[in-house]
Amino acid sequence: MEREETREPVGPMARMAATLAKKLRLRKGLTQAKEGALMGYTGAAISAMERFVHPVSDEMLVKLEDVLGDGLGVFEELRVPVSLEKLPELFRDYSVIEQKARALWLYANHIVHGLFQTEAYARALIAGGFPEPTPERAEELVIGRMARKRLFDRKPTCEIELILDESVLLRPIGSPEIMREQLLHLADCARRRNVNLQVLPLDAGLGGEYAGARGNLSVVETPDHNLAVYLEIQGESVLLTDRAKVSKLVQRYAKIRAQALDPRTSLGLIERLAGAQR
Repeated sequence: MEREETREPVGPMARMAATLAKKLRLRKGLTQAKEGALMGYTGAAISAMERFVHPVSDEMLVKLEDVLGDGLGVFEELRVPVSLEKLPELFRDYSVIEQKARALWLYANHIVHGLFQTEAYARALIAGGFPEPTPERAEELVIGRMARKRLFDRKPTCEIELILDESVLLRPIGSPEIMREQLLHLADCARRRNVNLQVLPLDAGLGGEYAGARGNLSVVETPDHNLAVYLEIQGESVLLTDRAKVSKLVQRYAKIRAQALDPRTSLGLIERLAGAQR
């Protein structure tokens, strides 16, 4: 499997994986060509990884575990942090905070929030984006997005609340089959004990108030009980920690929640829409 030697950003976790791989290769007395042959790569690809020319891929980490891991699982453990490093640069700092959060309060008003996306839904979104990513980059981004999902089962538990604008549920992405799978996944998530999922209905503004008009909003409670807000639009992002700004946005989130359907009614709506996708 030839790997083109193109320079890409190589993060600290990918560098750690490459450095460890080189040390274990030398300990086993393997040349780069021999290791590459055992893994299904060229010696040049192994060299590029070890010299930090190209970041180690998720597939390569799996192969490194088989060839060099000796059953310790070190490369398997590195798969998630290495995958998170391949997320867009504007998102990378927030992703670290997200994975350590005590609680998340999320509002999404145009697509399903990344934490709640199925692999097929995420792939359709990413591959269809602009500028269009290469197939290899699209796959890296999908893997990175899926790696974020371990937060659902993390110990200590992270309490996660998501409010979805109803339009998100009605906007088909990829295909009817992909959308139905996504809706069923949302329903499964809503049944988790550490997840609260609510829908902001399309008619929420009929009373003259619509708190969700200003777009997506992510509120994070950090391990030391501080609050931060992450905002992202059109490829730009900002992480807010200023207390006054955070307070205003937390209050806005509370308004959105107050206008949303209750969790049981929201789950029923999602289940009905999933049935309508058949």
